[in-house]
Amino acid sequence: MTTATDEQTLGFQTEVKQLLNLMIHSLYSNREIFLRELVSNAADACDKLRYAALNNDALYENDAELRVEIEHDAEAGTVTIRDNGIGMNRDDVISNLGTIARSGTAEFMQQLSGEQQKDAKLIGQFGVGFYSAFIVADEVTVRTRKAGDELGEGVEWQSRGEGEFTISTIERDRHGTEIVLSLKSDATEFADDQRLKSLVRKYSDHIDIPVRMPTTQEDESGETTVSWETVNEAQALWVKPKSEISDDEYKGFYKHVAHDFTDPLTWSHNKVEGKLEYTSLLYVPSRAPFDLYQRDGARGLKLYVQRVFIMDDAEQFLPLYLRFVKGVVDSNDLSLNVSREILQQDPKVESIKSALTKRGLDMLKKLAKDPESYQSFWTQFGEVLKEGPGEDYANREKIASLLRFSSTHTDAATQDQSLDDYIARMKEGQQKIYYVIADGFNAAKNSPHLEIFRKKGLEVLLLSDRIDEWLMNHLTEYDGKQMVDVAKGDLDLGDVEDEAEKQAQQESAKEKEGLVGRLKTTLESRVQDVRVTHRLTDSPACVVLPEHEMGYQMRRLMEAAGQPVPDVKPILEINPDHPLINRLDREQDGFDGFAEVILDQAIIAEGGHLDDPAAYVKRLNTLLAN
Repeated sequence: MTTATDEQTLGFQTEVKQLLNLMIHSLYSNREIFLRELVSNAADACDKLRYAALNNDALYENDAELRVEIEHDAEAGTVTIRDNGIGMNRDDVISNLGTIARSGTAEFMQQLSGEQQKDAKLIGQFGVGFYSAFIVADEVTVRTRKAGDELGEGVEWQSRGEGEFTISTIERDRHGTEIVLSLKSDATEFADDQRLKSLVRKYSDHIDIPVRMPTTQEDESGETTVSWETVNEAQALWVKPKSEISDDEYKGFYKHVAHDFTDPLTWSHNKVEGKLEYTSLLYVPSRAPFDLYQRDGARGLKLYVQRVFIMDDAEQFLPLYLRFVKGVVDSNDLSLNVSREILQQDPKVESIKSALTKRGLDMLKKLAKDPESYQSFWTQFGEVLKEGPGEDYANREKIASLLRFSSTHTDAATQDQSLDDYIARMKEGQQKIYYVIADGFNAAKNSPHLEIFRKKGLEVLLLSDRIDEWLMNHLTEYDGKQMVDVAKGDLDLGDVEDEAEKQAQQESAKEKEGLVGRLKTTLESRVQDVRVTHRLTDSPACVVLPEHEMGYQMRRLMEAAGQPVPDVKPILEINPDHPLINRLDREQDGFDGFAEVILDQAIIAEGGHLDDPAAYVKRLNTLLAN
């Protein structure tokens, strides 16, 4: 019997209230997930105690056999999950059970669809697994004591999931945590031995902490004895030979390590022996986590040293652009008292990181052989992979081969064209890979800079992701072929143009020398140059930036981030065969206003912004009225 003192009644964080309402009233399909989440949390607590005890063996308190225990009482309608792991003190309980510490819970609530099964799969992805207990329980009671605290100084947390919880001090000698679920009347199926055992084997068989359940036996004299049976295999999956592991076991382990309910797209299990000895099991998820674009968010692999858990998010073993990869790495060559500081300085870590990066990219290369699966991956993680060429020079070419783009080959918004696909379709005499960058797919597809390329049947990559200009600043060539932005610098189509075409272009430029001079004088405060172009067929003019100048997309990103952006004057290029340009050449009194309109339209078509839109409208109205 425990006696509670210092009882407090506290309110849940607002978002937790919304979440509990969802758990209690909405999620009825896949209810069994509660056991997987609570057992995973208990196993993590045991892992954390094992790590903490490396430097302080006294934390075990003469109970070093780490375990998770599950009991039920059919008559009382309860299920109890307990562990002898690290435990919690009062502050830990309030922090971990009264609030959702991880950011992103608002995003979680926004993603709810109203479809019970789909919504249930979001649990865990947002670090809210504990609250899944309320799917099956009217009331949840947590009793805990942190390892190393004074004996008897325990904490009890209790809630019916109705917006409040009580917390009190209790007498508790054993460390670890005990969770008692008072089952709902329609959830009593879980107060059953076989049901619980089947769920442990389904979801937690791969956990290397033993999950035990009591077995009652009666001898010939009628005396009853209770023994504890280990229900799961309790062997670290990654140490088993690959030939002995089924696909379902690999998938089940992924769901444990990633706290995800969907199957991974692919995985790679590898054991390295020799100068360095380690085992890795890497997974590519099938969907992106909510915090994928928070570059400073929690990420990395679970690190074990000789099967001893060290840390959850060991970010030192993979580059940032592979932060979506989940899994474990278990090394025999790192010190058991390894810390984050030591990890950052240990050359062995760099060697393992290099090898795991290569393995991660090889996984993606293999996945790319299945276009449908790879397209699913690219939709979720493509923008993150685009960070790679700028962060990992050594693997730049390999990463580039995995990138996918839209292009004028299909004019479809789907990014499914590789650079190798592009090269295979290059025209005879073409030596460069052409691309255009815009704020959106339609803006890229309809850019005036594509006109000459469409006329000649030259393919152009259509780039519209926010990261694309940054990417192309680092990806300047591929397979020996230069990457060329068609909206920057002089246009050189090389051998694709014949001598007759080049001669005709020179003659057109000579005919418009007078017009070019007038335009330079009129627009000298806004442009650095005016010239005749052959890149246009339908548009009267376009603006071009110098080859090494920052593009409009990057300028807007920097401005939005509050970064100073240097002023730059574009180059105005005119189409000598366009009727508007020929009319402009004949214009006398209204030449200046007409010239300004031509320039403004070219800037707008390029995705730029006008400093004075009202002046543009006024000039355009004047032109239309004449």
